Amino acid sequence: MRKIISPLFLIVVITSLLLSGCFGKKDKANGDEKVAVNPAGVFPIVDEKVTLKVLVHGNALIENFETNEFTKWYEEKTNVHIEWEVVPQKGAKEKLNLILTSGDYPDVILNFGVSPTEQLVYGQQGIFLPLNKYIDEYGKETKELFRKYPKVKDVITAPNGNIYALPRINENYHGLMGQKMWIYTPWLEKLNLKMPTTTDEFYEVLKAFKTKDPNGNGKADEIPLAGATTGWNMNIENFLMNSFIFTNKTTSNRMIFNEEGEIDVVFNKDGWREGLKYLNKLYSEGLLVGETFTQDKDQLKQMGDHPGVPILGTVAAGIPQDFADIGGDRWSDYETVPPLKGPNGLQVTPFDSYPMANGVFIITSAAKYPEVAFRWADAMFSEEITLRAVHGRPDIEWRWAEDGELGINGEPGKWKKLISFGSVQNSHWYQTGTHIQDEALRSSLVGEEGNIESVLYNETKEKYAPYQQDPEKMVPPLFFTEEQANELATLQKSINDYVGEMVARFCNW
Repeated sequence: MRKIISPLFLIVVITSLLLSGCFGKKDKANGDEKVAVNPAGVFPIVDEKVTLKVLVHGNALIENFETNEFTKWYEEKTNVHIEWEVVPQKGAKEKLNLILTSGDYPDVILNFGVSPTEQLVYGQQGIFLPLNKYIDEYGKETKELFRKYPKVKDVITAPNGNIYALPRINENYHGLMGQKMWIYTPWLEKLNLKMPTTTDEFYEVLKAFKTKDPNGNGKADEIPLAGATTGWNMNIENFLMNSFIFTNKTTSNRMIFNEEGEIDVVFNKDGWREGLKYLNKLYSEGLLVGETFTQDKDQLKQMGDHPGVPILGTVAAGIPQDFADIGGDRWSDYETVPPLKGPNGLQVTPFDSYPMANGVFIITSAAKYPEVAFRWADAMFSEEITLRAVHGRPDIEWRWAEDGELGINGEPGKWKKLISFGSVQNSHWYQTGTHIQDEALRSSLVGEEGNIESVLYNETKEKYAPYQQDPEKMVPPLFFTEEQANELATLQKSINDYVGEMVARFCNW
C-alpha cells in the first residue's frame, strides 16, 4: 500500500532544506543575495570579497587605476575589488551619455561631474539610486561632512528630497579663486616687459612674444597664448571674459545675478560681445592659437613641456601642473597674471563659495551590492584615506609634520609632502573620487620655498584676492523641478555646446 505524505510534512521538509541552504541556494555572484556589510566605520567593509564595476573618468596623471598603489591598499583595507572601465578625458561626457542610454550600466559612476539636472532626470528614471537610506545607515563620514558644511547637503539634495550623488570637497585657498592665467617670466625679462595688468597691456605683451623671438632660437615658433577644452579652468574665455563682463563659470555655467537681483545669463550681453571681439583680435593676429578650441589638456601640456627651448608664453590654467611637468624646472618660471582691467574698468576675480565638485560618485540600478558601494565611497571622506587617495603613501609621498614646522598659511603645520605633486605617478588617485580636503587641511601643509602649494597660495593671495567678487553675488549650483529638469536636460547641453561652438567660431572669424 502506497504511503501518503501529508502536505504539512512537505512544507516542513522544504523549509528545512531552504534554511540549511541545500535547496534553492541563492548565488551572491548574480546579486540574488544581499551580502553582509559590516557597520559604518568598521573594516573591512565585507568579510567575503565583493567586486564592483566602476566607470571612471580618466586622469592623465594616473598611470593605471588597476595597479595603482592606493587601489591595492584600499582593496586590502575594504575587501572590495574594483573592475575598472577608464574613459579617456576627451569625449568622456559623450561616452557616459551613450552608456546611460544603452541600459548597460556599471555599478558605480565615478568622477564625471554629473550635473544636478542630470542627477534628477536619471534618478527619476530609476537609473541613479537615491543614497538617503545608505547615508542614514552607513554614512559615518558623510554625516560628518554635512555637519561641517551644511550648505553641501542643501546643494546636493534634489527638489524631491533625494540625494543621488556624493561630491568631492576641495576647499583650498587657491581653488576658491581658481581662474588664473600664467606667463613665462624669462620672456618678460628678456624683452624688458612688465607684468600686464590691463587687456591692452596683455595684447602688447603677446605681440612682443610673437614677433621678437624671446626663446632666442631664430625661429618663429613661439606660442603667445593657448588654452584647452578640458582641464580645470583651462578654457581661455573663463579668464579673459571677466575683463568685459563678470562671467560666473565657476559655479553655475555662466549664470549671473542681474541688476534686479534675478538670475540671468552673460552670453547675450554687450560685455560678452566686446569680449568676443577681443578674443577675435588675438586670434586674427596669431596671438591666440587655434588649437585652444580643439585640444585637450594633454595636448596643451605638450606645448608647455616642449623639448629644448620653451615655446609657450601664456596659458590659461588653474594649476601649473596641467600645462608643465612639476618634476621639471620650467613650470617654476611661470607666474600668474592678475585679473586684467578691461576697457570699462572691470577687474574681478570670481570666487567659488561652493568649493565642491558635484556628481562625483553615483550608484546605478545595476549595482548588485549598493550598500558596499556606498560604504566604499563614504570612507574616502576620512582624513587618513583622503591623504592616501590624493597624495599617496605615508612616509613615502607625504608625512605628518614635526614640531616647529609651519604650514603655508604661517600657522603650525600638520603634514608635509615628500615628493612633488602634479607629475604622472601610480601611487595615488590624484583628484579622483570622494574625499574632503578642507581649507584647514590644505593650508596646514608644511610650506617650502618653491613648493607648488606655497606658490599657488602666495600667487592667489597677492594677485587675485584683492579683486575677489562678493560671494553673495555668485549664483550657487542649482537643482530644478522635475518638469524643469526634463526640459533642461536637453536645453542645457544644447545651449552650452552652442555657446562653446560660437565662441570658437567668432574667434576664428
